[in-house]
Amino acid sequence: MNNLKQLERLRKTHKLIKLENTGTPKELAEKLNISVRQTYLVLEQLKELEAPLVFNRRTATYYYKYDYELTIHISIQVMADEKLMNIYAGRQISNYIDSLQGSCSRPSYLRYIKAKLDVVG
Repeated sequence: MNNLKQLERLRKTHKLIKLENTGTPKELAEKLNISVRQTYLVLEQLKELEAPLVFNRRTATYYYKYDYELTIHISIQVMADEKLMNIYAGRQISNYIDSLQGSCSRPSYLRYIKAKLDVVG
């Protein structure tokens, strides 16, 4: 699940940069609820993705030097109790998927999803 958190941080950081509303690294860390060190790691990840990231000292915010778009789609696919379910970003959408992807163990994740769906359904 750390990968999902990491992707969500990238998405939120990108959104704030597009709005030129990041503030200083310390302020950005507070907005993301992470440490300043982790904030620099997120910014470094964006640079590795060829983001034209620049910091404006006068306005104290990060911005993109030229148009840059980052699109992140999060999809979790699960097969449980011989029913196929499709879950996008934690919501059940339809009953059509055929595999589990991720770094967690399949049995524990299936129990977790089944418990969540039992509460919803």
